[in-house]
Amino acid sequence: SCRASPWTRMISVPQLIVASVGASIVLGISSTYAASALYRAVSKRLKAHKVVQGGSGRAHYTLAPSAAVQKIAAAYKWYSPAFSPKNVPRFYDMASLTESPSTFKAVIDIYVERYSRRGGPTIIAGYDARGFALGAPIAVALGVPFVLLRKDCKSPGVLVESSGYEKEYAEAAEDKMCLRVGSIRRGDRVALVDDLIATGGTAIAGMQLVEELGAHVFEFTAVVSLPSLGGIDKIRGYKNGVFKDTAIFTLLDDATIGDANS
Repeated sequence: SCRASPWTRMISVPQLIVASVGASIVLGISSTYAASALYRAVSKRLKAHKVVQGGSGRAHYTLAPSAAVQKIAAAYKWYSPAFSPKNVPRFYDMASLTESPSTFKAVIDIYVERYSRRGGPTIIAGYDARGFALGAPIAVALGVPFVLLRKDCKSPGVLVESSGYEKEYAEAAEDKMCLRVGSIRRGDRVALVDDLIATGGTAIAGMQLVEELGAHVFEFTAVVSLPSLGGIDKIRGYKNGVFKDTAIFTLLDDATIGDANS
């Protein structure tokens, strides 16, 4: 189980829900004007990227092939087990994006373009740890809060914890995700951001926390999808389909990246 520090108090989700009844969110007129201005600015600056249906059925979206998509795919490197920290056939290294300012900006711009429309997310939440690098600049550009989904109770304060989950590589114990109470509030629209979706366990842990705290999963997104590991199908089948209609957006899959990027 997750070991909390002396400064951390764990509570159950039902306790939190009772404690938070009556909380409300007030969206000021100035925030609406700011969002509208951002949308206009982004629309002028960026050429819209065509979004198409993904390969995993309804509510899975991806980008149509384009020069911009190919540039990102060409920059994204992966490593074999001999040169990676985990025993997986391909370890995708997001540092290959962040170390190329123009490529990283292209990725962030895609998300800003997508999420700056009216009715977009009110919160960006990034998964520990590579989701932090992706989510923070998106949130800053949108002018919305950025929330950290931490592993193993690494945050201070009163925390809520997800169920344990397994990943595409073996670990000594199951991971769990934690959120600090108050970081996400009832009624928020939360976009969950990670670098990769493999088996879907990490994605589900974040979705579970968001929904149990009374917020709404606006979308789960990852730069890379590994369709062979069935992560999106696992999300759709979780708890009799509670997330079967949740939007999932991926920029690339491993076939797009190909074998030449090792």
